[in-house]
This record gives sequence, C-alpha cells and structure tokens, in this order.
Amino acid sequence: MATEIKPLLTLSDLDSMPDDGNRYELIEGELLVSRAPSLTHQRISRNLLIIIDAYLEGNPIGEVLATPGVMLGESNGVIPDLVFITIERRDAIASGERLTGAPDLVIEILSPGAENAQRDRRAKRQLYGKHGVKEYWVVDPESRVIEIYHSQSGVLELIRSVSVEGKISSALLPGFECGARSVFKI
Repeated sequence: MATEIKPLLTLSDLDSMPDDGNRYELIEGELLVSRAPSLTHQRISRNLLIIIDAYLEGNPIGEVLATPGVMLGESNGVIPDLVFITIERRDAIASGERLTGAPDLVIEILSPGAENAQRDRRAKRQLYGKHGVKEYWVVDPESRVIEIYHSQSGVLELIRSVSVEGKISSALLPGFECGARSVFKI
C-alpha cells in the first residue's frame, strides 16, 4: 500500500494565493487560512499599537508594525498581528516589502475557536521560537489575559499570564509598563 505524500508549499505558492479577504499563512509548508479579524480583534490590535508606539516616541529603540508579512525560510510565511523590531536588527530583516527574519517581539491576538487558539499557542509559538523570536505575547480577548513567553534555548516558554487587572512589561522595552485594562478597552 502506497503512502500518500502531501507536497509542501513554498513562499512562491503563498504569493499566488487570491486576494479574497482571507489571510493565508504558511507554517512548515502547510497552508493555513483564516478570515479577516473581528472588530474586537482590530480594536485590541489598535490599542496595543498606540500604547507601544507612544512608548517608542519617548524611547526610540525600534519600531512597531501591524500585520507585516514575516518570511521565516522558504516554507514559512506568517502575518502576526503586531511585531517590534529593534533599530539594530531593522536593516537586516526589514529592507524589502516584508520582514525576512524573526522580529524581536511578536504579538498574536486570538481569534475565536479552538483551532485558532491552538495555531497561535502551539504552531506559531514553536515556529517563532525555532527562528529566534525573543518574546511572544498571546492576547486572549475572551478571557482578557495576555500570556508572555520568553525564548529559552530556542523555545518560547510561558513566563507569566497577565489578567486585565495586571500590568504588562517587557525586557525588550526597558521601562515599558502598561495596565492590561488599556489593551482590552474596546
């Protein structure tokens, strides 16, 4: 009996996907499709972008970007909700229309559904860890919790969960602190 072998897709295959309002991502050659984010998702993303950007205005150590294409090898192309890149790494990974390497910080906001949560908490976390992301935040709009992971030997390990009453900080953003409530203000 022959084993069926699925062909792995590449970034060139990803580039040929239709512009139909869906979000196409590629993880280890497997195509993942999701719908456009909800308004709640977009509002949380906007809040985080404004909060981090305000910090960077007074501390010009890098830049924050919303929904950039991130290429991590020939079989991995993802669209995180937000990323932070230090000035030192910007020229190396952000010289074209997409990022071609791991950002320093990646933030994903969960979309409803167990499949989406598993994708962000497992598949993307493993991918980001493998490719050198230093810090990873998973924002859960439903439970109003932000999970913060740090890289430890190429693995992103959960170091803390911040509830809506707590404060968010980051080793990558010296002196940065914000109340989680402001992230979930919709």
